[in-house]
Order: sequence, then C-alpha cells, then structure tokens
Amino acid sequence: MSLTTLKNLTFSKIRACALPAAIAAAGMLAGCGGFIYDGEGDCDPRYKVRFVFDKNLSFADAFSHEVNAVTLYIVEPESGRIIWSKSESGESVKAEGYMMDVDVEPGTYRLIAWCGEGAGTHFDIPQADIHTGLTCTLARTRGENGEARVDHDLKRLYHGRLEGAAFVDDEGTHVHTVHLVKNTNDVNVVLQNLSGKPLDSDKFSFTITDANGTMDWDNSIMPDETITYHAHDVRSGTAGVVMPDEGSRAITAVSACVASLTTARLMENRRGSMMLNVYNTEKGTTVASVPLIDYALMVKGRYEGVVSDQDYLDRQDKYDVVFFLDENNEWPRTHIYINSWKIVLQNTDL
Repeated sequence: MSLTTLKNLTFSKIRACALPAAIAAAGMLAGCGGFIYDGEGDCDPRYKVRFVFDKNLSFADAFSHEVNAVTLYIVEPESGRIIWSKSESGESVKAEGYMMDVDVEPGTYRLIAWCGEGAGTHFDIPQADIHTGLTCTLARTRGENGEARVDHDLKRLYHGRLEGAAFVDDEGTHVHTVHLVKNTNDVNVVLQNLSGKPLDSDKFSFTITDANGTMDWDNSIMPDETITYHAHDVRSGTAGVVMPDEGSRAITAVSACVASLTTARLMENRRGSMMLNVYNTEKGTTVASVPLIDYALMVKGRYEGVVSDQDYLDRQDKYDVVFFLDENNEWPRTHIYINSWKIVLQNTDL
C-alpha cells in the first residue's frame, strides 16, 4: 500500500469518528438555546435565593456578619400552600456570597423567611402547610403572679418576604433576593447619680412591657398577652463625667448602674404601649416609666425625612437610655438621653 493511500484511509477514519461527536455537540447547543453552561450538565434552569440584611442605619449589607441560620418557605400565592422549605445554618451561611439552592417547578411564588439563631430557639415557628401558619411566637415563662416574662438575652431574629418571585423556565441560573428585617432589639439603661452617692444595682429593677410577642407570617404584630421583659444583666460601677466647676472643667467620678434588656419588634403603631420601667426595690417606688417607642422616635434626628418612622425602628436595633438621678435616687423628670440625644421634657405625661 502506498504512503498516499495510507494517509487517505487514516483521514477518513478520523473524519468518520469526529462526525457523530460533532452532531451530538450541535444537538446540545440547539437544545440549550445555543449556550453551554459550565458545571450545570443540562439545560434545566437553576434557582438560587440570596439573603440581604441592609435594613440598618449603615444602609449596607451585614448578612454575613449577623445572620447564621436561615429557613426559607416557598408558597403558591393563590392557594397559600407551602410547596417547599429548607433550612441551613453554620459557617456556610456566613460565608461571603452565600446563596440557597432552591428546587421547585417554574412558576410565580411568595417567599417567606425566618432567620437567625432566635428562630426555633427563643421564638417558636410551627410546622405548617399554609403560609398563614408561619407565625413566630416568643417563648415565655410564668412569674409567681402568672405574668408572662422573659428574663434572658434574646437570640437574634430576622424576617424576610418577597412577593411575586418569578421562577422562569429558561436555562441558566436565576437569583431572587430576600431582604431581611431584624426583630430583636437591645436596650441598655443607665442610671447616673451626679451627687456622688453610690448606686447599688441590687436596689433597682428594670423591665420593658408590651404585648408584642407574636408576629404573623408578614411580620405584623398579632394580638398577644402583655409580656414583661426583665434585665438579663445588671451591674454597678463608676464613670468619669466632665462637670463645670467655677469656670473650669473638672473630671468627676459618678456612680452608675447599667441594665441590659432585649425585646421583640418595635412597631410605630404601638406608640404608648411599650413601657420602659425602672423601680427602686428598696423603697418600693417607681423611678421612671416612659413610653420607649415614643421616645425612640423623638431622637430620629438626622434620619428625619430620609426614612419613615417604622423604617427607622426597623433599622435601629440598639437603644441607650440614660437617666440622671438626684441625691434621693429619684429622676427629676427634666430630661433624658437616648442614643446620646438629649430630650428636654415639656410634657411630663410622656
């Protein structure tokens, strides 16, 4: 056999082997709309859900820094039936760029999420078939007089909802974003006695009362009994304060008492119902009783006109309240500091 004949036979075999592969590749391209998606292996759509926590006063996404557990529910909006749910937690959730893989048929759905360590621990979320069953109820104990009470630091709780999420039947990866609202708030109460008289933390008690312990599937507050939130940490100490002294400015050590409490969601439409109370247990008297939500909105300050009252309450999750006491450990009711803003009281009924 000549060298020319051998070359022609070899080329024919190569062309015969390559032709089926080329036809198969062309079929794949046609079946996927002319695109190949690395790592997907087929033409089915891929769905992912991203969670964002930018409902804060930094206006920046803090999800990876704050949230370590998520549960997502996917609901048929017409029937309200929950067709799919999934929970994930731990380091994978806190990883930068985390997204949840979702396995549902193409369609338009409502997405509901309860997130954070608090979901399932300090807050109970029942198993449900219909979205209206996805309520979130604060666990509470009973005091000697039967009061509903919470006396520990609440773990963080977040809620998210997305309406009309279209899961299209197109090849590729499709991402939907659920924005979260934080439902737990830290309140630090400081008592300062400028007379120099020492304050004994054992002689004071601190509570917040409100009927805000049950949230509906849409994060609105449902009817509930009044819950008394007790301080989970109370301590005494001294602090240096700059005081005027005959034209000079001197550092004076003052006695202080600090209490830390956590509470469930603050709602603008519950003005006047959430009360912050400080009691002198030695005398059996009330040192202060103020409507926390009303006072919190009075120090909205530079965010006035930028966000609504409810948006501010959702974004602000920490409140520092300072009462200055006289030599009798009484609050003169002339002013109060909240988040470093001074409120001069005109109406002592508040």
